[in-house]
Amino acid sequence: MLKNHLTALIFSVAIILFGLTLANAIKNRNRSQNTISVTGLGTKDFTSDLIVWSGSFAKKEYNLKVAYSALDKDREILRKYLINEGIADSAIVFSAVTINKDFSSDYNESTRNTVTVFTGYNLSQNVTVESKDVNKVEAISRRVSEIINSGVEFYSNYPEYYYTKLAELKVEMIAEATKDARARAEKIAQNAGSSIGELKNASMGVFQITGQNSSEDYSWGGVYNTTSKNKTAAITIKLDYEID
Repeated sequence: MLKNHLTALIFSVAIILFGLTLANAIKNRNRSQNTISVTGLGTKDFTSDLIVWSGSFAKKEYNLKVAYSALDKDREILRKYLINEGIADSAIVFSAVTINKDFSSDYNESTRNTVTVFTGYNLSQNVTVESKDVNKVEAISRRVSEIINSGVEFYSNYPEYYYTKLAELKVEMIAEATKDARARAEKIAQNAGSSIGELKNASMGVFQITGQNSSEDYSWGGVYNTTSKNKTAAITIKLDYEID
């Protein structure tokens, strides 16, 4: 008899616990469904404050020593030109010299053999200018003909533009994107006759930098434009709110 009562009591407690667990699961399920996800956007236009401009120059001579001497002469002409244009000597960096042996192939009609002939040493060197005086270096990069006219066989690359305060800029944009996302959530909840509650989750999207007024497309991996002086940065923030 006691055993039957005990069994019934255990069965009753199990039913009660099952009911409480089920009710709690339904409550949590409804709560998780009663949420809203919004994405906010933060953008900022800015002008680059650092420019990196590079180029290369070369000399070809049959004698290696003569080639070195000619390249040294060109390097000093280029250095003096840049300094006279207002570039600090510390901002001018020359790379190591690259040496290549050049050959030509001559076909001998009588022997019907191709002979490889050494034609000389081709020496080249890169120069890079890094400066915060963006406008000055940009103007110099457009006057490459003046360097060539001085006798230097110079090949110029397009300048690259950077911004040294990206960390501070990113913080401002995150705040702007978060504010935008919250405003969107409040508007959606208001239209539904509700109000937003506790913030459940926040995640940051990809940080993008594109040229202003350009046709560049955003990428899932992020875009970092270095060809435009004037740029636009963008970032997205996704927020999940409970709805009251």
